[in-house]
Amino acid sequence: MLLNIFRRTPILKTGFPDIHSHLLAGLDDGSKSLEQSEEMIRLMLDLGYTGFVTTPHIMSDYYRNNRDTIFPALERLQEHLKTVGLTVRVQAAAEYYLDEALMKMIEKPDQLLFLGDRYFLFETNMFSQPLTMNEFIFKLSVESIRPVLAHPERYEYLHQDFAKVEELRDRGVLFQINSLSLLGAYGKAAEKLARTLIEKEWVSFLGSDCHTPLHAKGLADVARDRHFKKALDLPLLNRTLV
Repeated sequence: MLLNIFRRTPILKTGFPDIHSHLLAGLDDGSKSLEQSEEMIRLMLDLGYTGFVTTPHIMSDYYRNNRDTIFPALERLQEHLKTVGLTVRVQAAAEYYLDEALMKMIEKPDQLLFLGDRYFLFETNMFSQPLTMNEFIFKLSVESIRPVLAHPERYEYLHQDFAKVEELRDRGVLFQINSLSLLGAYGKAAEKLARTLIEKEWVSFLGSDCHTPLHAKGLADVARDRHFKKALDLPLLNRTLV
């Protein structure tokens, strides 16, 4: 259970960038306003985060975002932060939902939004591995794009068959886990898989997946978790992006 008491003590002694969040106001199920975005960023800065790559959803049926919606929203947030006196680097990529629309999008990779140079953050439905998963991974590899599976610990089809996790890793998929998973925020099965991935040192990115100030406040309680500390000692790629 997440604790409601927020402690303004830096949990990231050497600083750390977050690479998965929903801080752009009004684009998806994340921030509802610039003021709410500011609140989340302030809370995370207090914890020792040093920069952000925020990743709005791109889903053909729900959130039809693209460069024309994301970059203007990013500029609005950057201007707002300057106005209130916050100096922090905020960039934008996206969290893509794997469906037929995405399969068509990746045929024009110059239009995609990446973490850093060629890391591509994507998610799937929670219950069954997409039939196009292997084809999708292959098409990205042809373009020298590294697939990054967002919060693999949350997918039920991976809870039920760890061999699928191993297969994805063998195919070159990198894993990004949500820090709040270590507190059981998404259930016990997700917590267990997140811890297993850290123990195996199969985690390439840590993300907050912050949608609301409540998520940002919950991050304060992750500090005491030994698996979170172990994850921070891994050669995480977060530090190469911001």
